[in-house]
Amino acid sequence: MSAPERIPPRSMTSARLLGEGELTVRGRIREASNAALYCTVSYDGQEAACVYKPVAGERPLWDFPDGTLAAREVAAYEVSEATGWQLVPPTVLRDGPYGEGMCQLWIDVEPEGAELLALVDGDEPEPGWKAIGFAEVGEGRTALLVHADDPRLRRLAVLDAVINNADRKGGHLLPAPGGRLYGIDHGVTFNVENKLRTLLWGWAGEPLTEEAVEVLTRLRAELKEGATLAERLTGLITPAELDATRARVEALLTSGRHPEPGGEWPAIPWPPV
Repeated sequence: MSAPERIPPRSMTSARLLGEGELTVRGRIREASNAALYCTVSYDGQEAACVYKPVAGERPLWDFPDGTLAAREVAAYEVSEATGWQLVPPTVLRDGPYGEGMCQLWIDVEPEGAELLALVDGDEPEPGWKAIGFAEVGEGRTALLVHADDPRLRRLAVLDAVINNADRKGGHLLPAPGGRLYGIDHGVTFNVENKLRTLLWGWAGEPLTEEAVEVLTRLRAELKEGATLAERLTGLITPAELDATRARVEALLTSGRHPEPGGEWPAIPWPPV
């Protein structure tokens, strides 16, 4: 069988293909903590690879309502699209072979993409890198975990702060052909309580970029009641979670800085990669 045709992630065809196409399960992604199925989706002569996560395969969490993770993934995509940064692959909520679930366009990783994370010796990162913290590397040794001082990662750090991402691991960063970067796995987002856990703390406390302030200002308007983004998020997250999202955007604009770890919640997810 020939490889499925890759559909440009930003095209209107992607959303229609994902939402209306015939979904065929090809295998299971066993590394995922919840049921994640590798599929192809076909519509009107076109075919693409995708990931389908049925609600029925979600494991219960103590701090998120049961059966809500798929909708949160779609909500993260909607916010990403509203920023204009398009950091999340096209994602829809649809019916599938195992019931309703999230369906997301598969992204091929660029094997020669720039290195985003590293472990280094010493107490300070080299130029072009940002420190995350120290990690045990065996035999009683520690190394400094760093991430690239990359504008794509910095945009993702802002998005994570807005959606309150509780699980930004290194394995959720997908460098794609053409220099694009995508973030995936956004099921544990939009909680009312502050649960930001991420590897992207390198800019903590630093002023937001001018670009980020412009994007957040636009988001503030789009999140007002009756605005486009607010309407799209209605039904995906609760009214209280939508209000909390508005409050996070407002707090970022008021401080003008990247958030810092709060202390009430582990700041870095485990495992980190």
